Amino acid sequence: MIKKEDFRIVFMGTPEFAVSILDKLVQNNYSIVGVITAPDKPSGRGQQVNQSDVKKYAIDKQLNILQPTNLKDETFVQQLNDLRAHLFVVVAFRMLPEVVWAMPSKGTINLHASLLPNYRGAAPINWAVINGDKETGVTSFFIEKEIDTGKIIERSNIEIGENETVGELHDRLMHLGANIIESTVQKIINGEAIGIDQLKLAEGDLMTAPKIFKQDCKIDWKQDVKTIHNFVRGLSPYPAAWCSLKNNIKGDEKTFKLFISEKTESPSNNSFQLKEDKDGILFPCKDYYLKVTEIQMEGKRRMHFKEFIAGNNLSDWQITV
Repeated sequence: MIKKEDFRIVFMGTPEFAVSILDKLVQNNYSIVGVITAPDKPSGRGQQVNQSDVKKYAIDKQLNILQPTNLKDETFVQQLNDLRAHLFVVVAFRMLPEVVWAMPSKGTINLHASLLPNYRGAAPINWAVINGDKETGVTSFFIEKEIDTGKIIERSNIEIGENETVGELHDRLMHLGANIIESTVQKIINGEAIGIDQLKLAEGDLMTAPKIFKQDCKIDWKQDVKTIHNFVRGLSPYPAAWCSLKNNIKGDEKTFKLFISEKTESPSNNSFQLKEDKDGILFPCKDYYLKVTEIQMEGKRRMHFKEFIAGNNLSDWQITV
């Protein structure tokens, strides 16, 4: 058995979600011989060069960083091979070519933010909330040719709160994922990692988690309040559920993003009109009103509903369907 300090790991990841997992490995004294992350890119109005969250962390910890634009590039593949890693750990990164994931002797593992084989795809946390699931979790597995289909090493579940947003759930899964990856890596070092075929763990119809685009985020007010509530919190804070509201006085329409909501048992009676409540703005759904407490009108910042009401007359606005 290889000693922990001699077990060479290359970590691959880009966003904040991956940082906590990398930090868990660093804090537990695993040997991180390389960090692979996305190239720097200009962003924002000033087009300032932006570094990935993983790169910022790796710089702070003085880790060896590689930022390939092409994962099949011969120079990059050779650099990766020269690191002589026993294991690659991949969290929220790009799809890897076989020449990369097949390189290390102990394989390449990935962390997925769902209980695989359920919610394979790019947005598993969002879809679990949108679909009103009561629980989700994280899964570590060996990467194979087909994305998110490799043999499972460990899974851990977590309950989803009735009003929990995808942002809140993301943060809890991030910490759960860090523990699972650390445990998985230790099992691999100890020779105790036994991969289980995903289909053996399949229960009922499997859900998918495709990437979400702006047009997918439009609210359909003809749906019931439960469905719309799950939709709003499943897209909050990003990319955010949105709708168009018509101003009856000016005759124009504005786009609004909704962030925090609650179901009510107040019948909407097929109304199109917004209503004011002491605890929020009431939006009419198919059956009941949806209470919204945080909102953003196009061209404005995100704000508490009281700030919006202070500068707007709710009777001027109605939903469009």
